[in-house]
Amino acid sequence: MSFFRAALLASTFATIVSSPAIAQDAQATAPNSAAADSADKGSDPGQAIVVSGIRASLKNAIDVKRSAIAVMDVITAEGVGKFPDRNVAESLSHIPGVSVDHQFGIGERVSIQGTDPALNRILIDGHSIASADWGGNPGDVTGRTFNYSLLAPEVISRVEVYKSPEPWIDEGALGGTVLVRTRKPLDMKANSLNGSIGVNYNDRSKIANPRGSLLYSWKNKDETFGIMVAGTYDKDSLARAGIEYFGYSTGKDFLQKDANGDLLTDGNGNYVPKNSALAINGGTTQDLANARYPAGINHAYFKQTRQRIGGQFAVQYAPTSDFELIATGMHIQGTYNNFSQSEFIYPNYNPGNISAVTLSNGLISSATMANGTSTQAELDMNYRKTKVTNDSYNLAGTWHVSDRFTLSGNGGWSKATGGTNPEYLMSLYSNGGYTFDYTGTSTSVNYNTAPTDASQWGRFSTSSQKLPDGTTINGYQIGGIAHSRQKDEEFYAQLDGKWEVSDAFFKDVRMGIKASTHQNALTVTGSKVFYTNPISLTDFTTHLTPGGLFNGLNDNGNANQFATLTEQGVVDALNNGLYVDTGIDKGSTFSVREKVANAYVQLDFGSGPIHGSGGYRMVYTSDRSNYFNSTDNGSTYTPIVSNKDYLKFLPSLNVSWDISDNFKLRGAVAEVIARPRYAQLAGAFSRNDTNFTAAGGNPDLNPYQSTNYELSAEWYFRPGSLLSVEYFRRQISSYIVTKTVSQMLTPLGGTTPVEYQVTLPVNATNATVNGVSVGFQTPIWGGFGILTNYTYADAKSGVDSDGNVVNLPYLSKHTVNVIPYFEKDGFQARISWNWRSDYFTGIGRLNSVDKTAGYHQLDASIGYKITENLTVQANAQNLLDSTYYSYSGTKNAPTAFYKNGRVFAATLQFAY
Repeated sequence: MSFFRAALLASTFATIVSSPAIAQDAQATAPNSAAADSADKGSDPGQAIVVSGIRASLKNAIDVKRSAIAVMDVITAEGVGKFPDRNVAESLSHIPGVSVDHQFGIGERVSIQGTDPALNRILIDGHSIASADWGGNPGDVTGRTFNYSLLAPEVISRVEVYKSPEPWIDEGALGGTVLVRTRKPLDMKANSLNGSIGVNYNDRSKIANPRGSLLYSWKNKDETFGIMVAGTYDKDSLARAGIEYFGYSTGKDFLQKDANGDLLTDGNGNYVPKNSALAINGGTTQDLANARYPAGINHAYFKQTRQRIGGQFAVQYAPTSDFELIATGMHIQGTYNNFSQSEFIYPNYNPGNISAVTLSNGLISSATMANGTSTQAELDMNYRKTKVTNDSYNLAGTWHVSDRFTLSGNGGWSKATGGTNPEYLMSLYSNGGYTFDYTGTSTSVNYNTAPTDASQWGRFSTSSQKLPDGTTINGYQIGGIAHSRQKDEEFYAQLDGKWEVSDAFFKDVRMGIKASTHQNALTVTGSKVFYTNPISLTDFTTHLTPGGLFNGLNDNGNANQFATLTEQGVVDALNNGLYVDTGIDKGSTFSVREKVANAYVQLDFGSGPIHGSGGYRMVYTSDRSNYFNSTDNGSTYTPIVSNKDYLKFLPSLNVSWDISDNFKLRGAVAEVIARPRYAQLAGAFSRNDTNFTAAGGNPDLNPYQSTNYELSAEWYFRPGSLLSVEYFRRQISSYIVTKTVSQMLTPLGGTTPVEYQVTLPVNATNATVNGVSVGFQTPIWGGFGILTNYTYADAKSGVDSDGNVVNLPYLSKHTVNVIPYFEKDGFQARISWNWRSDYFTGIGRLNSVDKTAGYHQLDASIGYKITENLTVQANAQNLLDSTYYSYSGTKNAPTAFYKNGRVFAATLQFAY
């Protein structure tokens, strides 16, 4: 079925079921604004809310939640602006069922009801926004999520989290949908001027940076025309120290094998070490063969400056109470230049040099490598210059055609760009020996020659390379210069109608159609840089990494300080070499074009204490993937075009029952889908005939699909107070995991198939998530109050097509928020403590089952209202400087320890 056929089907469907016979005469309620009407088509949860103070903001959030039909939570303007948070993601983490990942110390990825962050949607003023990333982020840069750190809290009026969908809400979320409402001029006082100036300081980078915002809003005396403009500036200096483990291999790497790859045995049936003098403590060679060991241990020093400049405007025109137009636009430009310095050992570089091992609990917990004549350790210096831009422009309108019929629509364009431009990578090596040992809480790497000695790092072996002038050299490659360009762009248009029905039970019929075209592309180019003579780090101006950099990570040994170059030193070293352009990296380059057409019909009903909505959303999706495929180890590539389309019918039902004035029950059931990441749809497939590995995408992937259930009980026992209990269930019939499978392939030039380890995204089925959230908030006495919640979630893992059990990522079994506050006589103070338990993150290097340990964060803020117009505020984040710890399968097998530092901020806010 073509896209246009689906669009025609959608429009025909909407026309047929929207017979004007149901439009009777009665009075319609005028919406607050065109954008709000378009966005609030289901529950219409509120007009503009003016808040002042912590208690007022929490009360307003409760009121919006109480009046909604769906299961949802709200943060109002005061909550977003005054929580001790750096961005919207941090504020969202205070909501029951919502958790945030803090790998870089700043909340960037939001998980709702235990689902992968890429499976939740964010809509700004009712429409989606394009997203790109800065390159080097371990998160999927081609996902469908949004980097919340780009969105400044100052421009936000309200944030709503819908955990149960209604037909009017765009599909694509498995866990929940985040609706961000921005400020509008006709909702504000004429000539309003709001802003802030401040400074923040990171105690690990030891750098202070400014931040500021300014918002001006004007409207005429008749309140029929208004203009609002806003600008923000924000800068963060991050310095993260980390110890990373590059997956886990097995001790078979240190044992001799025959031509078929089988382990050799001696006359006694024991396996034979590659080093005949190998000393094994705590076991035999058979135990060694099965023991796991870290394929690499890296001491990583990451520095990044994040500078964000944003602008926003809104022009609102409402000449009558029956007609309104609003144009909005947003531009965000972020500079994310970063410098990664990595010094790591790689025991399998030269496995015959291993001289001693200690076995413990199925692991090689310590080992000694003798000095060698070939590479045993590596020093990488990686400087990325990167810029991220987001542009979004939307035109929305509302027309009350009659007392009972309202027509609304919106259309627009959103584009984001990102990537590295360029990325400078310089790699030097060491042949020296070392020892390592580790536990689940500590690491020790000791080099025979300290890594602060720049002479041990260099490039001492040559490789043959043809230069651009046609000559061939035996050169010393020190690295390369690469570019990666991300593009994410969407055009969309939507038309909605609402008919009020003259009936004792049925209230409104809502229908709409929407079409969008989305393109996501990644283009990667590369190069190699050679020197004609051997290179040593001593040939350049060096310095040492800061002393005490890895304090708090329980790191011992001499690897925790090493010689390195500055960012400019890396750039100069690469620019002074012989540059060989390798062109497009066809194995990494792809483009996905996605066209979506949908239509919905929703019926709102209510009688007495019962209210609700129900309906269908029909969605047609067409994906076209362009990529390159290689079957000869990357020597040649063939362009491939793959197409996939599907039609889904998504019913939903929400019911609210007011048992009494203060007690409410809600129930919801809905069929939902979430589409694969764009890179997963690009079937680029490359393989290595040397180590018999391969990797690629899968254009035949089916979307995630789930039946979601919600049941909540809410007791509003006093003004501004709420006790709620919520049960949720995600019955996931289809989802996607990345796994490594065995596949028989024939190597280039060979005749006999060989078993390869192939990494691919695959569909899995029949997983379930069951959970309960308990929330409580209330003012207590004398200005004191508390907001707290707890979420328990448990998952039953599904299976892939081979029956293998595969876990759901980002699901923490326990999540807790405790936020006590005090507010009196212009003084505000609050503490925010958040904790989430362990969660699975994905299949990492060498098929490592990676998990992240429980993480807790303590933040605090104090503020004082000096005058009616001026407020001073101080914030502190990550006061405990918590360690971000991840591991492979069991906690005695670490994969990473990170420290991000504490952040302190002082801000002066003004409002006139």
